[in-house]
Amino acid sequence: MQKLFSLKKTIIYFFALLGLGSLFLVGNLRFAFDFSHFFPEGDEDLLFYQNFIKDFGTDDNFLLIAIERDETVFNEDFLKRFDSFSKDAKNFPYVTENQSLTTLFYPLKSALGYTRMPIIHINDSLRYVNDWRKIQEDDIFINNLIDDNATSLVLVLETVNDLNYDQSIELLTAVRTRLKIAEFEDYHMLGRAFFYESLINMQRREFMITTTASSILIVLILFLVYRRITVVVLSLFSILLSLLLFMGLLSLLEIELTVLAAFYPILLLIVGTSDVIHIMDDYLGKLKKGLAKEVAMRLTLKEVGVSTLLTSITTAIGFGSLLTSKSTSVSGFGFNAALGVLTTFITVLFFTCAVLLLLDKKYLLPKKERPNTWVKTLISTSKFTKKNPRSILTGSLLFGIICLVGMTKINTNYQIKNSFPVNSKIANDFDFFQKKYAGFRPLEVAVQAQGTSKITDFSVVKEIEKVVQYMKSFPEIRNVQSANAFYKGLHKANNLNRSDYFTLPNDQKTFNTYQKEVHRFARRQFYKFVDSTATKSRISSKVLDVGLDSITRVYDDLDTFLATKIDTSLVTFKLTGTGILLDKNSFYVRESLINGLLMGTLLVAIIMALLFKNLKLLVISILPNILPLLFAAALLGFLGIPLEATISVVFAIVFGIAVDDTIHFLGRYKVGISQGLTQEEALKITFLETGRALVITTLSLFFGFLILLFSIHQPSVTIGLLVSVTLLTALILDLLLLPVLIRKLLK
Repeated sequence: MQKLFSLKKTIIYFFALLGLGSLFLVGNLRFAFDFSHFFPEGDEDLLFYQNFIKDFGTDDNFLLIAIERDETVFNEDFLKRFDSFSKDAKNFPYVTENQSLTTLFYPLKSALGYTRMPIIHINDSLRYVNDWRKIQEDDIFINNLIDDNATSLVLVLETVNDLNYDQSIELLTAVRTRLKIAEFEDYHMLGRAFFYESLINMQRREFMITTTASSILIVLILFLVYRRITVVVLSLFSILLSLLLFMGLLSLLEIELTVLAAFYPILLLIVGTSDVIHIMDDYLGKLKKGLAKEVAMRLTLKEVGVSTLLTSITTAIGFGSLLTSKSTSVSGFGFNAALGVLTTFITVLFFTCAVLLLLDKKYLLPKKERPNTWVKTLISTSKFTKKNPRSILTGSLLFGIICLVGMTKINTNYQIKNSFPVNSKIANDFDFFQKKYAGFRPLEVAVQAQGTSKITDFSVVKEIEKVVQYMKSFPEIRNVQSANAFYKGLHKANNLNRSDYFTLPNDQKTFNTYQKEVHRFARRQFYKFVDSTATKSRISSKVLDVGLDSITRVYDDLDTFLATKIDTSLVTFKLTGTGILLDKNSFYVRESLINGLLMGTLLVAIIMALLFKNLKLLVISILPNILPLLFAAALLGFLGIPLEATISVVFAIVFGIAVDDTIHFLGRYKVGISQGLTQEEALKITFLETGRALVITTLSLFFGFLILLFSIHQPSVTIGLLVSVTLLTALILDLLLLPVLIRKLLK
């Protein structure tokens, strides 16, 4: 250790170089958002979907653009501008198909063959009333390309698969430029490209705001505690340096920042503050007693440094518990956060301590002593725990029971719209499509012909139609499309375009005729629903975002119907799609959360056992940290907050950080006992020397996570509230329950 002290200047220069290098690397950081980040990795349904899209492409490769009008859309000037916009859309970058009511036609069979009749006669306003009546009778375009009040029209753009952020921006720029030319101001968008732009912008905004707000908060806390500019500047610089090094490391490893990246600044700045305060508090306390700098630092690292190392390891383990998640976004956050915590500890241990040794203590210690209210308050707390052990134990037991009751109320009724920024353009547009159209959540049904059957066999087509009609019976499912629509469209065309003939033909002979005509007139469109071997097909639809629990009931009813009402010797059906995968991941959250926390608890228990080498101390250390986890779960239940992938990080944060206070408390207590102090003397010293740091660091964490209440991302607001309240609860349990357990179990 003495050699390290002698290298303090070298250490500072080394970290300065690392900081400069990281500063250059930070500019290469990339933000990313994709719903696939929340797919359950390794799940059989994901593997099935990955094979499914090889034949039919992804189900989120679209951009919907709805143009609203205060009155009806059946206005000649409006329709002409919309039609021009729709036709120009085929030239937008990355667009493969464009479709709207002004570009579609009804097929009509005449004596001379098939002709095309426009759905809307744009240039003949006298026919608008009949056009609208026909659209209403057909009911195939309502809530799909036009709303039921005829106040908006939708242009559907099909794009290349897996648009990235730059491609999305290029497409949206072209769309908005053309909308401006067409003088359309009241419009709404929905789709992958729009999600990408909006959510990446949200991530960047959240990242900058949380970094700035956390830094300001740390300055205020440090100044109120130490009242020395030198201490405040050193502490803040050390913490920001650790954040910079972490970001540089992420850039070097080419790790993309996801929607959870907004938590990194708060976590690292606040956790770094905790490390700095524990070391700084102890070091300055020893300087006040007149010890030399090297002696004071050596004792600080011996008495507090080990505990700080262990708290960093246990915090990293807490985040590491998220690696059991099947969601790559959540598991990636766990790995990155654990990496950040260890980076922060190393920075504080070497850089901060090296600078402290260089600084004269006159720049560190306050110029005059202030009345210390900490001593009275902490001594009073210690006496309270000694006088009221029964009440504290009873209260803790009742608290635990209430938490268990709250846990039983946890639900998983998650909605996609909760992922969007509050009162943002994307949130409002999402609501618009929810209310007036089919929403966003895709639902695909994979169809597989059995034996020698083909998807184009009349018997198979009739089975597919059973499923189509059953899906349409659910109010939550809209815009159901299948290959059968081509046969039904031709049947209607052959019967004077009457809406009641939009059905499958009754006989095999007529069907065979339509089958040949489909291949002649709509081959390319038809094969978007049927593969080249005619053994696989798809039924495509949208499901309203009514909550996971409600949607699950729909899925269960569909699965029951497919298992009992379909001739599976001819054809089988399987629900798939991005919506199914997102929903399924929510069910894995609870399982992976429990498994991860159990593993984390076991690892922490092993560390505690190695540290304290006392079974009773091990039990004492675990109990106060189980209750905060139960409390976090109870809050979810009592407040009716759905448990989903993003919210699950709460438990890792609480577990990883809450255990830190326990380690510092018991570590200082053990030092006192090893120095020959009695139990009460050791507890008194622990309260005085460690209790102050625990309160300060927990308050820093409390207010730090409260910053998230100002987030525009609803899950972040929820996480900020839960973590803040739960960590405060953990502090109270450490200061009240820990001393009681020590006195009871360590007699």
